[in-house]
Amino acid sequence: MAQIDAFFKLMNDQGASDLHLVAGQQPILRIRGDMERVKYKVLDNDTLKAMLYEIVSEDKAKIFEETGDVDFGYELPGLARYRGNLFQQKYGIGAVFREIPSEILTCDQLGLPAVVKKLASLPKGMVLVTGPTGSGKSTTLAAIVDEVNKIRSDHILTIEDPIEFVHKSQKCIVNHREVGLHTKSFAAALRGALREDPDIILVGEMRDLETIALAMEAAMTGHLVFGTLHTLNAAKTVDRVIEIFPSSQQAQVRSTLADALKAVVSQTLFKRIDKKGRCAALEILICTPAVRNLIREGKTYQIPSAMQTGKRYGMQTLDDAILEHLTSGRISPDDAYTNCIEKGKFVQFLGKPPTDFTDV
Repeated sequence: MAQIDAFFKLMNDQGASDLHLVAGQQPILRIRGDMERVKYKVLDNDTLKAMLYEIVSEDKAKIFEETGDVDFGYELPGLARYRGNLFQQKYGIGAVFREIPSEILTCDQLGLPAVVKKLASLPKGMVLVTGPTGSGKSTTLAAIVDEVNKIRSDHILTIEDPIEFVHKSQKCIVNHREVGLHTKSFAAALRGALREDPDIILVGEMRDLETIALAMEAAMTGHLVFGTLHTLNAAKTVDRVIEIFPSSQQAQVRSTLADALKAVVSQTLFKRIDKKGRCAALEILICTPAVRNLIREGKTYQIPSAMQTGKRYGMQTLDDAILEHLTSGRISPDDAYTNCIEKGKFVQFLGKPPTDFTDV
């Protein structure tokens, strides 16, 4: 057993989402969004480096030595998988681990809206799950892919850095590929994917122009593509995809995206006040003909209005989702105000004036 495994067990026992190990400090857990120090000695650089190198492959260690940071995956059988990042900082080595539960929760267990579960039945196109780091994008995507795995007889190919949730083949065949271990890059894996007979492709993160372009191409050639982006809402997601391309190509990209995009699920995670745990507020954009026209014509600023009028299709704005959590007593007024889009709607729920003067 690796020495670091004791910290992972503690992390699991405490219900922590993240573990921070940094030279010059005590270990720190993130529990329900808050950072809490572990009663343990201050970690020195040499001891921590030896502890981390015990679970890192030689190839990943070499990349870390050359570049100063590296992502990798680690699994503790019977407990969970972990997405790790090593980085060099002023006082030596540092590492952050995110726990990936071994059990994949279903859409129903997560309390996701019914329309999100229906995304698993789409024959083709692109579905984007977006939100800030730590907002639960991977958990939502895993639930959708798990639903695909149960109801369809297809080939699912996942491309991740590193592999997070591991899906066992059920009705579908599932193949997992890890960037840096099984393929050189997301783009290289996507180019190869078109020759590997997939029906569904999951792209762990759409980071650059080439990856986004290849994902759209795959969606346009009859595949169902799931991907993630670090954007805050549906309209900004559409803008982000278009703006990553040179201005000379953006008109064509708008047209292609309007045809390829099927849905955007943008989520924000909140600490619950009614019980232990967290809950997600979801903004859902379904690409109806009206929404496709807005994308094609560059009128993304009208997307929030389209979501308001498209509730019968399962659409909802982030603010509506936050308001539902707030009025149901699940989240605090301060959290609701901090994360909402239209601040004016939520000021009335605050007991005192907002602390962020930039929003006044």
